[in-house]
Amino acid sequence: MPKPVADSHRRIILAGANPGLRLFDEAGKVTAYASIWMVDWSIRGAGTAVVLWFDGIVRVVSEDVDLASWLERYFVRSFLEVQGLPWHEPAVERDLVQVSMNLADGLSAKAADIQIEMGGVLDRRLFATDNFPLAEGNHALSLVIAPVRSATVSIGGASVPGFVQVDGTPEKPGSSAFLTTAEVWRR
Repeated sequence: MPKPVADSHRRIILAGANPGLRLFDEAGKVTAYASIWMVDWSIRGAGTAVVLWFDGIVRVVSEDVDLASWLERYFVRSFLEVQGLPWHEPAVERDLVQVSMNLADGLSAKAADIQIEMGGVLDRRLFATDNFPLAEGNHALSLVIAPVRSATVSIGGASVPGFVQVDGTPEKPGSSAFLTTAEVWRR
């Protein structure tokens, strides 16, 4: 029988996937941020949601606005990727969110008038930490992450300006846009 790990007192609060992206202009300024959620199970329910920051406006779209509001407040506001962005109280919209994703090809998501495309998977690797700071303290997180070469966001058919920043090494590429799967958050 395997021994329990030292942090076995932590309880799962969410299982699913949370791909994300930041687009940048030529000067290195963030032009858009998106957090796409596919929640298989959580303490607040299951469902899909998109959190989008663009031009100082935060939009949260989901059929389950309570779940989506919790995702934005509990998780997204604490992510390093949004630090320094003017993050105002979001406009929460009840609408269908459709997401298709796989680690071979990328992601396509539609939420209200928002369309997100991500492709050119560069790598797939495991990430885990027992010390991920969120608003209510440190959490454990494990996931499979797949940085991607390209991503686009359009709103109402108009392309949001900006591009993905790719960095790292050939052995461990990084990107400002990434897919995730097998994502488990524990508190």
